[in-house]
Amino acid sequence: MHRNIREFVKYIKLERRYSPNTVEAYQTDLMQFEKFLKEYFHSSNVNWRLINKRILRAYLGIMTAQGLQRISVARKLAALRSFFAFLTRTGVLVINPAITLRTPKYEKRLPEFLSLEHMDQIMEMPDTKTFDGARDRAVLELFYASGIRRAELIDLLIKDLFFEENLIRVMGKGEKERIVPIGSHARKCLLAYLEQRKQVVKPGIEQIFVTKSGVPMYPMAIHRIINKYLHKFTDIKKKSPHILRHTFATHLMNQGADIRAVKDLLGHANLSTTQIYTHTSIDHLKAIYARAHPGGSEKYPKKKEV
Repeated sequence: MHRNIREFVKYIKLERRYSPNTVEAYQTDLMQFEKFLKEYFHSSNVNWRLINKRILRAYLGIMTAQGLQRISVARKLAALRSFFAFLTRTGVLVINPAITLRTPKYEKRLPEFLSLEHMDQIMEMPDTKTFDGARDRAVLELFYASGIRRAELIDLLIKDLFFEENLIRVMGKGEKERIVPIGSHARKCLLAYLEQRKQVVKPGIEQIFVTKSGVPMYPMAIHRIINKYLHKFTDIKKKSPHILRHTFATHLMNQGADIRAVKDLLGHANLSTTQIYTHTSIDHLKAIYARAHPGGSEKYPKKKEV
């Protein structure tokens, strides 16, 4: 790996606090680009000053010709933009050659989410008389009540709970702190779980969610919990914690929540990221139609003509 790529990866990991998945993806993308440049210039050494817009277009064109989806090409372009911006900022380059490249258009998929009925059913599944069940119910409730990310839930500490105000403190991407409200259901389940947690937690562990062995939960363990309960109630292929985040945001928007408030609750940096949740479910649209249109439902008969 080129020294500049290694420095960039260190920068986005330690200073920008990018998620582990993003860091890994950017590193893979840049190493792939470095390999392309060595073949392109027939040299084992890479000179970033020789890179221009034409070469970048050629690289992205090859990726497309190889059958790479547009959304993946867009991510690789994002990695290149960030990398060359870093080289420009650190004085390696004078001009960022990727800054004017246009991102390929791709179809944005609407986020999948669960219905209210399914959420009610899922919440009743864990056996809260056991440690695992009490913890799982608290995990499910907190995801749905707050919309936090998996990493944010794992990093929650006891000191981040403010039960009197029904609030939690969340450390989001880029070490950005935000305060998020939780409902009475989540509060009740958290309190019940914390009583069980006392029996298993190892000394000195401050993370809220722990395994049966008393050590902090890890990403795959959280993923297994969500997959376990979602598996019985939905045909959504990717049964991940993010589905509950999507469900949280979608249900808020469907109930008329202001998009800016939803943005702040989710910890999005830009409003454009939140706008994907402005979609509405068919059932929600039908309900609005039935209430608003004179002929939308038998419960709302048409007004008699005068």
